[in-house]
Amino acid sequence: MNARAFVLVETAVGKTKAVVTSLKKMEGVTSVDTVTGPYDVIAIVEAGTLNDVGDIITSRIHTIDGIARTVTCLVV
Repeated sequence: MNARAFVLVETAVGKTKAVVTSLKKMEGVTSVDTVTGPYDVIAIVEAGTLNDVGDIITSRIHTIDGIARTVTCLVV
């Protein structure tokens, strides 16, 4: 069973569409939705292990231009 996490993303003003486009192209990101509320985007990340999920988030998602802040919710 794959490890999975919901990543709540706050984007810089005017950067939401570009962030969504980048996330949709990323391996390991299985779903991306623009939402209302305190966050702008929710992405679902799936990988073989929790460490792999962490690597995707820290080494790929956090490097996307326009992401101001993320909160990660691991599925238990």
